[in-house]
Amino acid sequence: MKLAPPRGTRDFFPDDMRLRNWLFGHFRETARLFAFEEYDAPVLESEELYTRKAGEDIVKQLYNFEDKGGRAVALRPEMTPSLARMILQKGKSLALPVRWFSIPQCWRYERMTRGRKREHYQWNMDVFGVPGVGAEAELLSAITTFFSRLGLQSTDVGIRVSSRKVLQGVVEAEGVPPERFTEVCVLVDKLDKLPRDAIEKDMNALGLSPASVDRILDTLSLRSLDELAQALGDENEAVIELRELFQLAEGYGCADWLQFDASVVRGLAYYTGVVFEAFDRQGSLRAICGGGRYDHLLSTFGGKDIPACGFGFGDVVILELLSDKGLIPELEGGVDDVVFAFSEDLRGAALQVASHLREAGRSVDLVLEARKVKWAFRHADRIGASRVVLLAPDEWARGEIRLKDLSTGEETNIALDDLPTP
Repeated sequence: MKLAPPRGTRDFFPDDMRLRNWLFGHFRETARLFAFEEYDAPVLESEELYTRKAGEDIVKQLYNFEDKGGRAVALRPEMTPSLARMILQKGKSLALPVRWFSIPQCWRYERMTRGRKREHYQWNMDVFGVPGVGAEAELLSAITTFFSRLGLQSTDVGIRVSSRKVLQGVVEAEGVPPERFTEVCVLVDKLDKLPRDAIEKDMNALGLSPASVDRILDTLSLRSLDELAQALGDENEAVIELRELFQLAEGYGCADWLQFDASVVRGLAYYTGVVFEAFDRQGSLRAICGGGRYDHLLSTFGGKDIPACGFGFGDVVILELLSDKGLIPELEGGVDDVVFAFSEDLRGAALQVASHLREAGRSVDLVLEARKVKWAFRHADRIGASRVVLLAPDEWARGEIRLKDLSTGEETNIALDDLPTP
């Protein structure tokens, strides 16, 4: 029997869980600071939830199958469709705006690279009911707040920002059929992964002329809002929205993290406006997180559209980056006390002491088997305990126990009545 987990998945041993819980704690605390509420949904969903648009890579990457009732189901590759389903389920009873977050496990059968696995956890924050770019600015501020909490700076990480409306305007001007737009977006999203001539060839295969391809790619090479305004005009909707977004970022104090990059389009079909993705400035990792506005997603499920935007932030890439920067913390197990009885005669007393300490809220590791005291101290050191609580015959006969503080080495005897109470 193979002992390794399935390819692309992970086991989480206690040390790994401590790190995961630490990271998730920062996800949750950042969301709390921005007044977002947590939700969750099944990891197993109907396959049709993810097959909105043919041509999206995500459709090819599904872990999908028929269940025993003959229903086509899939392990969720992302959370946004589940969120949309839940929003529609609530209907008019839902008070807007909605500010929700989640940390779901997601599955995609894709080629693995550093920072990319076939299962990962993803911190999602989404806003429904706010039509202006103020919602995007709030999300970008949350992302940079999270980075700062981990010790990262704007010199370590940046966030590329653009709008789907930039590419949409150019594609429409070149006479590209609307049904080809998603496929063009998927190709553009691979600009930093494939050579330009490969992208040009694939675009030609979609029916775009070489001149149209050049115009699209030249526009997407723009790296400043002034250049974009010159190309599209100051009154262009994308230009106006992006200028406002960058002004809001100045107010949030996060403008140093942002940079305009017209090539950012994101690969998912449902994005409609501002899009963004975070990257490490050394360029050694894939995108750290990404998101944007998706105002028309609900109508693809037969509902009435509500303005919406959000982001997904994977756990794998950020841990790689923190490791590179030496920012992974030393995390101990968090055990308060190791309770050790010198003899079997004191076993019952040790149970009482351990129970009393636990009722008082302390984490207690009770030594269950017959061991020597030296072993108990080595064990306490290995698990990162704060104290060893010793029950010895002479002290117990006087109604006392011995405490050793492992941080100072100090030993004291205390009366049983002086043990902490709930």
